[in-house]
Amino acid sequence: MLGAIAGDIIGSAYEHRPLKSKDFVLFHPRARYTDDSVLTIAVAAAILGDGDYRRAMHELGRRYPDAGYGASFIPWLAADDPAPYGSWGNGAAMRVSPIGLAFDSVDTVLAEAARSAAVSHDHPEGIKGAQAAALAVYLARTTRDKARIRAEIGARFGYDLTRPLEALRRDYTFDVSCQGTLPAALLAFLDSDSYEDAVRNAVSLGGDADTLACIAGGIAEAYYGPVSPAIREKVRATLPAELWQLHERFLRAYGARLAPA
Repeated sequence: MLGAIAGDIIGSAYEHRPLKSKDFVLFHPRARYTDDSVLTIAVAAAILGDGDYRRAMHELGRRYPDAGYGASFIPWLAADDPAPYGSWGNGAAMRVSPIGLAFDSVDTVLAEAARSAAVSHDHPEGIKGAQAAALAVYLARTTRDKARIRAEIGARFGYDLTRPLEALRRDYTFDVSCQGTLPAALLAFLDSDSYEDAVRNAVSLGGDADTLACIAGGIAEAYYGPVSPAIREKVRATLPAELWQLHERFLRAYGARLAPA
């Protein structure tokens, strides 16, 4: 999960300043945590608690109202009894990395990812995007086989994961849909040789940089192992104490499932 949060923070500085290069300051002075981090931690909190994703996201999101939520998610947070609103946005996928780490079978990961998405993003593409991101994390940590991840995610969800990242980078533009974000984030991971390289790949696409890097970073951490101490300390210095402590609780419960660095 820390890989996803770090990716969000790293990408945040470039979300509206698109890059087409991997040569950039990893933690820019403008870098901050966003809704991607808050809601990822909320999903983790639900797993640690009673499994109520809606309540965890609603309560934690309201405590951090300035995290940069999407225009459709803001009314969801403001509602006393929030209901799903048919979204196909990538918010369903950016928050699910804890599910791929915590659960122990493909069927359970897919079911929990769908449950977590449906509280807000109940469009079929929103559900599919969440499932693809969570399953990629699960397969990354359990198989450590990129060929299998590429084949299984591509076949199961219909995403084209055959295009070279360099070709995608040339044409890619800002896209907040699950169907536009997931293949790009997955390719950023699949064409990487380290956690940092995956995040740099994601940001270099010149799109929704924090979410691309959040998704790619969560998968990369599951595959390559825990992030470096330097990245960990940058995240710790950026997150509010409550969010860091929730991350630490989740790490104590499930961190042993990460491959050694």
